[in-house]
Amino acid sequence: MRRIEIFDTTLRDGEQSPGVALNADEKLQIAHQLSKLGVNVLEAGFPIASPGDFEGVRRIAQEVRNVSVAALARANAKDIERAWEAISGAESPRIHTFIATSPIHMLYKLQKSPDDVLEQAIQAVRLAKSKVSDIEFSAEDASRSDVDFLAKVFSGVIQAGATVLNIPDTVGYATPEEYAAFLQSIMERTVGIEKVKVSVHCHNDLGLAVANSLAAVGVGVHQLECTVNGIGERAGNAALEELVMALHTRKDQFNVETSIVTAEIARTSQLVSRLTGMMIQHNKAIVGKNAFAHESGIHQDGMLKERSTYEIMSPSVIGIDVESIVLGKHSGRHAVQQRLTDLGLNLEEGRFEELFSRFKLLADRKKEVTTSDLFSLADEQKEKTDLINLDYLQVSSGTHLVPTATVGLMFQGQRLADAACGDGPVDAAFKAIDKVLGTQGKLIHYSLQALDGGEDAQGEVTVSVKFGENLVAGRGVSTDIIEASVRGYLQAVNRAFSRGWIEILEK
Repeated sequence: MRRIEIFDTTLRDGEQSPGVALNADEKLQIAHQLSKLGVNVLEAGFPIASPGDFEGVRRIAQEVRNVSVAALARANAKDIERAWEAISGAESPRIHTFIATSPIHMLYKLQKSPDDVLEQAIQAVRLAKSKVSDIEFSAEDASRSDVDFLAKVFSGVIQAGATVLNIPDTVGYATPEEYAAFLQSIMERTVGIEKVKVSVHCHNDLGLAVANSLAAVGVGVHQLECTVNGIGERAGNAALEELVMALHTRKDQFNVETSIVTAEIARTSQLVSRLTGMMIQHNKAIVGKNAFAHESGIHQDGMLKERSTYEIMSPSVIGIDVESIVLGKHSGRHAVQQRLTDLGLNLEEGRFEELFSRFKLLADRKKEVTTSDLFSLADEQKEKTDLINLDYLQVSSGTHLVPTATVGLMFQGQRLADAACGDGPVDAAFKAIDKVLGTQGKLIHYSLQALDGGEDAQGEVTVSVKFGENLVAGRGVSTDIIEASVRGYLQAVNRAFSRGWIEILEK
């Protein structure tokens, strides 16, 4: 059976989603999980973009094994040198260089002639080849490019040393039948195509990214580029979990296989959602909260008689299992540690003791501590690296009271506090934080949902906050929704501060 390689760009294209700002530690955590998931190529970032992005790529290249690590570079010497500097320590490094080839991009964005673009692409690949053997070349906006010109560019970069050709639908304009025919035409006209792997990278502007990628499988491509949960610029990318499970579930149709460990899909999806602050819609295919939920009486009756009546795949295949051990305030260390191990959350002894202490506090506040709660507790440990942390929160509000919040924060060893009024308790708390720190955040999006069922469920708050022209996301979890809101806002503040987008006033 033919093997399709999975090229994951969650840490590059996915991180370009508005509001997402991962630090190096968070990128490394996701990278380790992607390696465990079994992706073939991990695009770690765009090293020239910022010092933070360079450091994230460099650490992933040095520390993550059993996967090819790619770095993106525009087709110029400065980008390629920086990319190679970042990934030189990788077990299997790849430079991924690109230039636009469509008439509209060449005319308006690059302001270059087709001949200039061809020469620049060839020179870029030659330079990259002098650094590393594995070179991927992408023709940006390929699906709106002239077939003959694109075949000429691809023929040239193959001769210059490219090992992978990427034919992206950069703006999500193609339809499946059109895209398949386009790919076939390119492959028929490109000299030396048999020497390289052919890849596709589809965007979801018309909701066709997965369909277009699967159409590409039908014409013989070797690699699919995608992101976890389909995150990415604008409407996002083809979703890794949807592509993989389509190929897995319908092997009769596609007759291909991947190296993905499907039991790691749910865990990977939840990790990316938590660290990026991008909530997964409930009806999202494969990993959404409702993907394996059955409420209709007719469906429930069918499920009780035979699961396959309404489930085309088992939730256990992607790593969702029925919990057999109920965790609560009487649970001991061994039970909690075993559940963490089952979830792939292997903590050092010191870190486990910190988590177990928080587990006991949470168990006193609710009847049952769920898998979602454990993920949240484990996720909270990264807050130790935040420079701004919540010390205390006090809120007063009511039908005949002006909502007021007093917030105490710890920043560089100082305890800072102030109070503010607002339209509601959450608004007052956010204003108090800004007053304490001297920041001016503008709330763009606020979302609240319960992590699980029951009146004692923890609330998960996701926010998008704009500081100047920069949008950043944050997420907070607590049984108290105002506290969850404050923690989410503070995570956004910390991310903006770490990126240098805001300054904290001296007190």
